[in-house]
Amino acid sequence: MENAKTFLCISNYFKGADFLINLKKLGNKVYLVTSEKLRDKPWPHQHIDEIFYMEGQDVDWNLEHLLLGVGNFMKATKVDAIVALDDYDVEKATYLRENLRIDGMGQTTGRYFRDKLAMRMRAKSCGISIPAFCSLFNDHDINTFADAIPAPWVLKPRSEASATGIIKIEDKERLWIHINEMGNNRFKYLLEQFKPGDVYHCDSLISDSKVIFSLTSRYLATPMEISQGGGVFRSANSKYKSEDDIAIKKLNEQVMKGFGLKHGAAHTEFIKSNEDGQIYFLETSSRVGGAHLAEMVAEASNINLWKEWAAIEDALVKGTKYSLPKVKKGYAGIVLTLTKFQHPNLSSFSDPEVCFRIPLEYHAGLIVKSDNQERILELLEEYGKRLANDFTAVVEQSKVTHLH
Repeated sequence: MENAKTFLCISNYFKGADFLINLKKLGNKVYLVTSEKLRDKPWPHQHIDEIFYMEGQDVDWNLEHLLLGVGNFMKATKVDAIVALDDYDVEKATYLRENLRIDGMGQTTGRYFRDKLAMRMRAKSCGISIPAFCSLFNDHDINTFADAIPAPWVLKPRSEASATGIIKIEDKERLWIHINEMGNNRFKYLLEQFKPGDVYHCDSLISDSKVIFSLTSRYLATPMEISQGGGVFRSANSKYKSEDDIAIKKLNEQVMKGFGLKHGAAHTEFIKSNEDGQIYFLETSSRVGGAHLAEMVAEASNINLWKEWAAIEDALVKGTKYSLPKVKKGYAGIVLTLTKFQHPNLSSFSDPEVCFRIPLEYHAGLIVKSDNQERILELLEEYGKRLANDFTAVVEQSKVTHLH
């Protein structure tokens, strides 16, 4: 094709099929680098020119081997863009772009979307409200923080995704026990004030350094609660033009501008403190949100984040103007839990608002949509109880042993 561009996409998780499909439909050559362990996943092969497989998962990829492989590939194929489809792929993509001098996000900006300490330091320098935090580099700084900021606190891995590996700490003695257990890995964590409150996520699309679409939603059960206590994950988008919706969207624009995301998709989380009612930035990522939140966003707004992200990347490389489709202002919610059943039978969840069933083994989940937000919240409450009683399997949180 005359105006075909070549995209090298990286994903060490099975995700992003809509992104890959739309890139191909837009007349491009699409190549994928993924993990050997994902070879048998149902990738949309008819929309991918070739798939390359790397040994290992997450941080186990050898970046030098990746660079060597891509460098050899480029001897015969000009690569126009490299796209990271998942959190754990951001470092890989920035590393390749820097070494191969390909346009796009570099390693410094990439840190703001992967390293939770870099995020907080950047947010602080941009005047964005954040919970009090401290690095674990210096003993005196840690003691000063613990003496000045009331417990509880949370220890967070700097480069894990979402709520993975977070440890809640109730007192200074337990804090030092955990820090000492980390040994030489302590610098890979940060310490943060724990602020109880409602946690929101803002899922957005960015083009030409401007947020052109965003949807505010509230976790009815937060990822941290689920990862540490089990239960049923639930989220629903917020009332349009409500006080929280306006404030979070404004803060999200500050984050995107301050962190330097020029184009793509972003999933950003905020917390509204129970204590003071203020909204604080928690973390961001330069990707589409996980846990099937993209499908929830699509049902509420008619905007497929994966598909539109691909269109933004396509327009950027081809030097054309991207146009966002018409946005619907509906409501949707998701309810999702781990289950002992490989293929759970959810036929009893038969309300007309059910529009999507999560197609994952050992997961029971549904998405509902309506023009009435109260109906969404009512269904999520009911479905959450039913799933908890009849389907939920509690799995102990794995201890994080490999840190980025």
